[in-house]
Amino acid sequence: MFGKTLILGYDAVSSLGTDLETQWQRAVQGESGIGPLTRFPLAKDFPVRVAGQVDDVDVQPYSFLQPREMAHWTSPIFKYALLVVHRALKRSGVEITADIAPRVAITFSSAVGGMDAVLKADRQMIAENKMPHPFANPNSCINMVGGKVSILTGATGPISSTITACATGVTSMIVGDMMLKQNLADMVIAGAVDFPLVEPILAGFVTMNGAYRPKEGQPDEPPRRTSRPFSANRRGFVVSEGAGCMILASEAFARTHGLKAKFAMAGQAMTSDASHFVAPNLLTVQRCIELTMASAGLQPQDIDAINAHATSTKIGDRVEADALGNTFSKKVPPVSANKSQLGHAMGASSAIEVILAMEGMLRDTVLPTINYVPDPSMTIDCVPEGARTLKQEFVLKNAFGFGGCNSCVLLRRIAS
Repeated sequence: MFGKTLILGYDAVSSLGTDLETQWQRAVQGESGIGPLTRFPLAKDFPVRVAGQVDDVDVQPYSFLQPREMAHWTSPIFKYALLVVHRALKRSGVEITADIAPRVAITFSSAVGGMDAVLKADRQMIAENKMPHPFANPNSCINMVGGKVSILTGATGPISSTITACATGVTSMIVGDMMLKQNLADMVIAGAVDFPLVEPILAGFVTMNGAYRPKEGQPDEPPRRTSRPFSANRRGFVVSEGAGCMILASEAFARTHGLKAKFAMAGQAMTSDASHFVAPNLLTVQRCIELTMASAGLQPQDIDAINAHATSTKIGDRVEADALGNTFSKKVPPVSANKSQLGHAMGASSAIEVILAMEGMLRDTVLPTINYVPDPSMTIDCVPEGARTLKQEFVLKNAFGFGGCNSCVLLRRIAS
């Protein structure tokens, strides 16, 4: 029997900040990372006006982010992916040397990838009749993120792009856990990155009735108020940017190298809806939650808190709330919806949210769901009053993606 999968270190960037402590402090204070959309000039009639943007980072302290090298990698997914991987490894205390490199796997991925690079090349060809830059295709190749992580770290174990739309971050952890338990690796670099603030992507979410836009005839709302999961007046998700990395390892590897972990993956499950291409299926969502607890040998009463997927869509939030209500027999633990503060960073969102959940476990705190207006059809406690003090041993993290991709993981805090 293989031991549990440990989480040795982690790091994230999000619309709340580019260092982890800043993000935590802003989150616990109930702040929002959502503001005016400034990634590109907005036409007067462009339907999306708000977003969760990540601040630029100073590359000078990081030799691998020097301008000459990064000039080829124009999509921001590469800079921020490499940054969070580098910092997560430092936090873990692991140096990937030649002797361990063949047993280090990579499941770090992206849901959207560097689509901005293809768009730029297309516009250049039309406007200037100029051929694309030689790195245009590599920038847009979705598995290139994992490839660049491999080059940065020297890891030469199995590599896989775990693309499951908005569930990509959690799926990367689950696939990493599988690799460890199948003895394909001793350590895994998991996580996800997405920077999807690109005009056709945002406009496409609007035509799908997914992205937030103000009610017709009503004035624009303050950006910080626009993302409101589980709220009666929710009007779709606010698209944001971000990246999150988790370093996973087997117990044997940690023991051999004298590494201490504060968290473990206690359980996990994946299901597919086999239903609508974007609308979730209550039965298969609920089954994913139940299978996750069963894989850990736990009962509903063992779960201390839930970190929800909760995008702010009408049907998505309702299905998740119903699945939780059914699973927990109406006694649902406190539910935190981080997208109320972060916006929706696509595949990276669940990786960032896992990290915020672990920080909350360390600090005996459940983060709030801001902008909440009670919806009588969903009777869940989504911590609307502000951050709440609560000791947590087991936290359930839900992640559901387009195409009916459901991934859930149970996090366990290891007693020190």
